[in-house]
Amino acid sequence: MNIHEFEAKQLFADADIPVQEQRVASTVDGALTAAKALGFPLVVKAQVHTGGRGKAGGVKLAKDEDELKEYATAILGMDIKSHTVRKLLIVPAADIAHEFYVGVVMDRRRGCPVLMVSSEGGVDIEEVARTSPDKIATVPLPDVRLKAHQAREIAFGMVKGSKVPLRMADILVKLVNVYREREASLAEINPLIITTDDGVIALDAKFVADDNALFRQTKVAGFRDVEEEGRDENEARENDLSYIRLDGSIGCLVNGAGLAMATMDVISHFKGTPANFLDIGGSSRPEKVMAAMDILCRDENVRVILINIFGGITRCDDVAKGLVEALKKRPTALPLVIRLTGTNEDAGRQIIASELPDVTTAATMDEAVQAAVALAQAPTA
Repeated sequence: MNIHEFEAKQLFADADIPVQEQRVASTVDGALTAAKALGFPLVVKAQVHTGGRGKAGGVKLAKDEDELKEYATAILGMDIKSHTVRKLLIVPAADIAHEFYVGVVMDRRRGCPVLMVSSEGGVDIEEVARTSPDKIATVPLPDVRLKAHQAREIAFGMVKGSKVPLRMADILVKLVNVYREREASLAEINPLIITTDDGVIALDAKFVADDNALFRQTKVAGFRDVEEEGRDENEARENDLSYIRLDGSIGCLVNGAGLAMATMDVISHFKGTPANFLDIGGSSRPEKVMAAMDILCRDENVRVILINIFGGITRCDDVAKGLVEALKKRPTALPLVIRLTGTNEDAGRQIIASELPDVTTAATMDEAVQAAVALAQAPTA
């Protein structure tokens, strides 16, 4: 689960990581009220669950009240990568001497979180990794703890002087602690700045929560922004579906997270592009299948729906019945490819053949994926 920058800064402040005084506004008048408390110059920042705010015009420096009115009016309601700006973060302008990137993220290859630190802050870390990987220091964290001597070694290797490196080292340790204690999948400061008077401040903050831990992390769970997440994500959560929208053309409906990931990999292997990750879990209730189909059919990028079911506890005939019922109530013009294998697969295939004769069926995942890729890449009429 993503949260807004101002909320991430609240979590960081709770951990004694230095952040700026901040105000949040949802109207132009609210921004002007914030200015009275903070003074000028101010930075006005769009609050949306996506990157690229600066490039889209969602971050502006306001030197006076007139500029603040102009920028707040322009940014509120702005569309940034299909996210509508409903809130503004107002913070004092900072005197920046240097910018750094600091982040803690799970490294799947190592099987543990890693701390990443770079002297190239304020830009996309992916771009730094691509063009200047030597400028990123990476420290594996197998016990999700950073020792003080490790933090000092990193900080003194990047910053000269005595007090500033020690302040940076302290923040590195605390950031790792936030990641562990708040059960995050990402905790990031970009940039972490050194000011002209040798202060060290988290100027920006990003935090991604592990959804599976939200029942414990009540404060983080309270930051959920239903409007920001969008209709599809909310509907998926209400129906106990695991759904992540992507940019491809093949809609995937799969039972089991591992099989869903494997399906996406096979789609990519055969030169297709998955439109989503969607795991219906172990249930084959018609209502659940119907909700999944609704979500897939609303995605304008989807050109074909691939249904890949491996029946274990989930019975293939139950899934087939649920799919038939769902399509009767929610018919679609999109082509469907179905692969059913496992418990009661023969009965499931008979139901599909009898009730859905126009649907493409396949015995193996490779066959199903290749059929879906061909349909997705076929020229439109």
